[in-house]
Amino acid sequence: MLEEIRIRGLGVIDDAQLEFGPGLTVVTGETGAGKTMVLTGLGLLMGGRADAGAVRSGAERAVVEGTVTVSDDSEVVARALDAGADVEDGELLLSRTVLAGGRSRAHVGGRSVPVSLLTELADGLVAVHGQSDQHRLLRPSTQLDALDRYAGTAVTSQLETYVDRYARLRAVEAELDEVTRSARERVHEAELLRVGLSEIEDVDPQPGEDVALQAEEERLAHADTLRTAAETAHQSLSADDIVADQADVAGLLARARNALEAERSHDEELASLADRLAEASYLISDVATDLASYASSIETDPARLAQIQDRRAALAALVRKYGDAAEEAGSGEVPASGVDAVLEWARRGSLRLLELDGDDERVATLSKEKEALLAELGELAAGITAARRDAAARFADDVGHELAALAMPHARIVVDVRERDTLGPTGADEVEILFSAHHGAAPRSLDKGASGGELSRLMLAIEVVFAGADPVPTFVFDEVDAGVGGKAAVEVGRRLARLARHAQVLVVTHLPQVAAFADHHLKVVKADDGRVTSSGVDKLDDEGRVSELSRMLAGLEDSASARAHAQELLATAAASKESAS
Repeated sequence: MLEEIRIRGLGVIDDAQLEFGPGLTVVTGETGAGKTMVLTGLGLLMGGRADAGAVRSGAERAVVEGTVTVSDDSEVVARALDAGADVEDGELLLSRTVLAGGRSRAHVGGRSVPVSLLTELADGLVAVHGQSDQHRLLRPSTQLDALDRYAGTAVTSQLETYVDRYARLRAVEAELDEVTRSARERVHEAELLRVGLSEIEDVDPQPGEDVALQAEEERLAHADTLRTAAETAHQSLSADDIVADQADVAGLLARARNALEAERSHDEELASLADRLAEASYLISDVATDLASYASSIETDPARLAQIQDRRAALAALVRKYGDAAEEAGSGEVPASGVDAVLEWARRGSLRLLELDGDDERVATLSKEKEALLAELGELAAGITAARRDAAARFADDVGHELAALAMPHARIVVDVRERDTLGPTGADEVEILFSAHHGAAPRSLDKGASGGELSRLMLAIEVVFAGADPVPTFVFDEVDAGVGGKAAVEVGRRLARLARHAQVLVVTHLPQVAAFADHHLKVVKADDGRVTSSGVDKLDDEGRVSELSRMLAGLEDSASARAHAQELLATAAASKESAS
């Protein structure tokens, strides 16, 4: 919702601050150029085209600043935050500067942004209806959204289910396309996996086998030297009378032990040393026995050595081909190596092969689901179309009643709901609002079937019917009362007031019957210092409103009869708004 707009150096306006509130705000005044500049300023703030000719003569630049209130969960806030803007206490600051040379700059929430962002934000902030403006409701997509909101749960409940199922359909189609599109690559991948798994299966490696075989090969390759070393060590520890008069460790320990044992009873320290010699004798004896056993177990087996070498070569070939691939495809854990890495590759490859071999089944499953979704969506779309057509007929009747009250008794609209051959994100329908100004005139699109004045009133009628269902918080009408007067003008004012119960409404008008319904009345006033004439904007109090309405009625602010008429208009408008609420 607009809170205020500040304009400096734009056209005939030197410096003006416009304050807005909820409800209906009207802008009146004697100078048409001043009222035009108010709307031009708003248009610039909403991303409209910048024109150097709009800069006030003698000024270097024109600046338009605006403050709008926004809810934290609105799309406007989300988009502004994405652009780096600051939103403080639910307020968003917008700014547009137009230089005398024609260039312009835009700011949102204190951040410099492209002008296109202002245009994007404007779609969620303001709907402008003027005789020369591009109207939001002229877009077919907006007309479809508006009709759905008007229809209420009759459409939205079905549409919610439809949107969910449609999203699933797109996901299924994408997955099906990916599976079928990469079928050749998947077949090639599966063939490579089968070859690799077959090679591994033929060799049949076992966990840790390469490490064990390496140790066994090392032992067999050095069997003679290992046996000689063990026998030599055994003879040094215990000669076992094999070599005459050869001193060995066991014999020397026995001699030392006997010497101590003979005298141990005389000294405890010597007895302790004798015990330690006894322990050393037992240990040496055990080692000597083990060395004899080890030497006798060592055998020379050239056939087994050749077998091990062949097996290790086969395992090494697997490791070279698949060990590195397994490490690269690791899951972040300590990577396996050697044969264990090959076995990990085989495990992963088997799982991947199962996945690839299941593609045919996956295609069949996805195709079946796609057919079921299309059938379900077709039924939902048919229900949505029926609900839209029912709402379209009711909407056309409601707008027709509004147009009759707005001095367009023979005008009518037709909401054309056409089914497409294909399903879309919102169903199978295209919606277009067509307008006929009088009997016998074929309904045409809104931008072709209505004149400027007719279009403004038509948009008012549509917005009144849509009131409460339209998400845009602020509506702007320029010369919506063009070509009407008397009772029709009162009806225009009454409908603007009705719309203002659901949204903020800003109206530029020249009719006192419309201005009388205002909740806030702004007047464009002239100032002339003898050299330059400029315009400003004043917010009128109750007395000021009576004077302004008197001027609009009779051109005389002090006329007693005009003031009486003005007071009567204000009283009638107040009573009408009170009864409507």
